[in-house]
Amino acid sequence: MTTFSDLGVSKEYVKALKELNIVNPTEIQAAVIPTLLKTKTDLIGLAQTGTGKTAAFGLPLLNSIDAGRAEVQGLIIAPTRELVQQIQKQLFKFTKYLEENIFAEGVYGGEKITRQIKALTRPTHIVVATPGRLLDLIERKAVDITNVKVLVLDEADEMLSMGFKEDLNKILSYNKSRRNTWLFSATMPDEIKRIVKTYMSPDAVRIAVNKNALVNENISHLFVNTKIKDKVNLIIIILNKRKGERGIIFCRTKAGTQQLAKQLQDKGFSAGALEGDMQQKERDKVMRAFRNESLQILVSTDVSARGIDVNNLSFVLHHQLPDYLDYYTHRSGRTARAGKTGQSIALIIPGEMQKVLDTQKALGIKFREMTV
Repeated sequence: MTTFSDLGVSKEYVKALKELNIVNPTEIQAAVIPTLLKTKTDLIGLAQTGTGKTAAFGLPLLNSIDAGRAEVQGLIIAPTRELVQQIQKQLFKFTKYLEENIFAEGVYGGEKITRQIKALTRPTHIVVATPGRLLDLIERKAVDITNVKVLVLDEADEMLSMGFKEDLNKILSYNKSRRNTWLFSATMPDEIKRIVKTYMSPDAVRIAVNKNALVNENISHLFVNTKIKDKVNLIIIILNKRKGERGIIFCRTKAGTQQLAKQLQDKGFSAGALEGDMQQKERDKVMRAFRNESLQILVSTDVSARGIDVNNLSFVLHHQLPDYLDYYTHRSGRTARAGKTGQSIALIIPGEMQKVLDTQKALGIKFREMTV
């Protein structure tokens, strides 16, 4: 088995990784880390969520920082507040045994900008940010990105589908000649290809891990035939069979999310709702409870669950299949992370079988019928 030392990662980082139970590199880490440690290059990484991208770009980025220079040398842009917080935490943990301090600051919407402006007056080497908030801070001259050596775009396709195209173009047009750009994406739509062509070197290294698998292969895809009025009872039966297991249930609407969470709570399940109309404080509270396992089931809309990276989720349940295939990929990708297996279970009502067949064909996966 390859180790991180074999990839060229220094012993201080290896020690910190070991404490986080990260011992053997994943496929993307093994492919990306040696290249980025040895050469100053642009890079395009095609990989699903949950494959260990943060360490793949985080370790080489930390390695490129000159801790003696108190300026922003690294910039990581990610689609959601949750993902930004998570990446920043990971970087902090990776640097535990370094002799010099490397400071990473996370900035995102939904929190007072004045607090973030103040935090950025301290020495900061790496800024992890959502696109909109970063642009706001650049325009207010609260952050200077002219000395950035490495810019990382994480989940680039997510950022575009969430409407950050303009913001990204503005950010990418700053200091392009002086930096390397590392772009990570699960899919390669035309808009991403355009970003690559406009802002990245034609010699960029391209790395794809299991590129034919649009969906993580450790997930089994199941469907259950039911009727609208029976859905809640069916969900309760499924959850009772999975006592002690954790998962996310996806609903299409905000109201439906709240309603289902309430119905499950009334039946004694440890469930919480996550949707866009909730106050940020409430959302953070639910996410904290879900992360520290005091909450077993999360009922969520598609947008709210983006960028949530919680390990040990054994299933995701679709109250109904989403309208967009991308959403199916993102939903099911919340389970089977970090090499584990998981189930993606869809509730199907009469007339929806065609959707199952279309999803199978488009994503190259196989659904099995599950009887309850």
